[in-house]
Amino acid sequence: MTETRKLAAILVADIVGYSRLAGADEDRILARLRTLRSDLIDPILAVHHGRVVKRTGDGAIVEFRSVVDAVRCAIEVQSGLAERNAGLPLEKRIEYRVGFLAVAAQESLAAERVAHNGGVAGEKRAPRLGA
Repeated sequence: MTETRKLAAILVADIVGYSRLAGADEDRILARLRTLRSDLIDPILAVHHGRVVKRTGDGAIVEFRSVVDAVRCAIEVQSGLAERNAGLPLEKRIEYRVGFLAVAAQESLAAERVAHNGGVAGEKRAPRLGA
């Protein structure tokens, strides 16, 4: 009997220069983030079946059952951010840095436990591909 391995994609994102943005006007950046999440990011996550594992002040860890969905989601969010940033001075733009990790679905559950226990240690949860 052959074992079928299911993959999940983990998307990790955070805002470039968040400390600088928050230091300049914390109330305004928090209001902008709430609006971005409700109007842009969360609806796109839903369309691409993303499940938020953990949110941080300026980022998130999101699980997808499909690498294709994760990449499409990231592209749509980045495109939406580019449209919203058009015309803003560089120092006021909200830009996300995004990374991906493909893991076996079982490893995804372990990553969730690590995330909810106070930290994420990618090297502890990332399986060797092909192992």
